[in-house]
Amino acid sequence: MSFECLLLIGIAAWAGFAAAQGAVYRCKGNEYVASVKDSKNGECKLLEGGNVTVVQGTRPNGNSGNAGTAPVKVASAAPSSSSGSSRNNSVEQKTRDSDSRNILESELKKAESKQAELLKEYNNGEPDKNALDIKNPQRYVDRVAELKANIARNDSDIAGIKRELGRNQGSTARAN
Repeated sequence: MSFECLLLIGIAAWAGFAAAQGAVYRCKGNEYVASVKDSKNGECKLLEGGNVTVVQGTRPNGNSGNAGTAPVKVASAAPSSSSGSSRNNSVEQKTRDSDSRNILESELKKAESKQAELLKEYNNGEPDKNALDIKNPQRYVDRVAELKANIARNDSDIAGIKRELGRNQGSTARAN
């Protein structure tokens, strides 16, 4: 294909795109329409400038001043009429809670054993020096600071796991 042919195709595509971008009107209540006739009320203004993208949002429950608008009903995900399914959900939920608690307890044990190792290595702020630390005192200072930061981080992790276990136990107590 020649350059002229490609240029003509590009211009034709652009012209088709520009023709598809017709006038857009914004009406009272943030309603956007292609013509004033399409509006529910006649109070519309022509929008000029860039392209308009309208994303349909969710409607609030209840009638919030929109006359003639019925409230939106949301269907529940699980049918509540059968007692067998609620028992199943309860058993499944208890199983998930139990699995979650077991995972959290194992994570807590790992974090506590790691904390014990870090504290042993830290040795109250005076870890044992190795050959590299003797040759380079700054490396020793950096290693001590890193150990201290790791201990603080691990301590924070342990506190977070314990908080989560407390929440999990609270939901298990409510389920029983």
